[in-house]
Amino acid sequence: MKKNIAIIMGGYSSEYLISIKSGNVVYETLNKSKYNAYRIQIFKDKWVYVDINDTEFPIDKNDFSVNINNEKITFDCVFNAIHGSPGEDGFMQGYFKLLNIPQTSCGMYQASLTFNKRDCLSVLKPYGIKTAESYYLNLGDVVNESDIIKKVGLPCFVKANKAGSSFGVTKVHKKEDLQNAIDVAFKEDDEIIIESFLDGTEVSVGVITYQGETKVLPITEIVSENDFFDYEAKYLGKSQEITPARLTKEQEDKVKTAAKKVYEVLKMTGFSRSEYIFKNGEPHLLEVNTVPGLTRESILPQQASAAGISLSDLFDNAIEEALK
Repeated sequence: MKKNIAIIMGGYSSEYLISIKSGNVVYETLNKSKYNAYRIQIFKDKWVYVDINDTEFPIDKNDFSVNINNEKITFDCVFNAIHGSPGEDGFMQGYFKLLNIPQTSCGMYQASLTFNKRDCLSVLKPYGIKTAESYYLNLGDVVNESDIIKKVGLPCFVKANKAGSSFGVTKVHKKEDLQNAIDVAFKEDDEIIIESFLDGTEVSVGVITYQGETKVLPITEIVSENDFFDYEAKYLGKSQEITPARLTKEQEDKVKTAAKKVYEVLKMTGFSRSEYIFKNGEPHLLEVNTVPGLTRESILPQQASAAGISLSDLFDNAIEEALK
């Protein structure tokens, strides 16, 4: 019996277009002799199944089913390709848990925790995971620029606490540019994290559960043509992504150990991709993504390919793990 797989894509955040691209890659790549794949687009105003003619059929949210030409279709597993809310912050994970439908990403708590950069870094600190110096602001707080700079120095990064794909991120070089950067971040989220600038090699580390084991994929080095790895660098080709990264054996061992530890301490499942910057030879964690991009240009698929894992195997394994 072929399994029915719902590939969820879209979402409520600025990242929805990238998510649709990711979801379509999963749809095109999944083994059709093994799975019946259904593209499900999830937006604030509609949840719909989209067929090959782009006809839309509404999803029944009571049991996450769809009625296609008088036939009710239910799903054996959900492949989560929603970057940002509600696919990466725990909402969909909780919903599917309540409906008892397996899904390919991590659990609700892990999604929610990692999506909140501040909380995630706080939880990992006691386990010896190094991070940048940081300063927190919530909407409505008094902004004391001197205090901020005293804590994190210049240049620094002002980031939305809960947003992906480098939305709401600014690199600030001068004190007079700080307020504007804060305003930009508050457009994405009501919480901000301001971090010291770490001047070192930036790497992206994919960790997945593969055939029942925690597997650290080959590391990617990020060399941005822009001032940092921003949205343009990520998606508009303004960066070089070098896999495997040009690291010393010692650097590679350290960042692999850290990435595996983060995955296991947080009891992660499914895909993850975390960013680190080396400072004084030590990897410092920036953030953890639990629904990383799955387009052909995306980093995790590049890393899987370097490890000898095809896209088809990568996606198939994610479903097999979820169904266990």
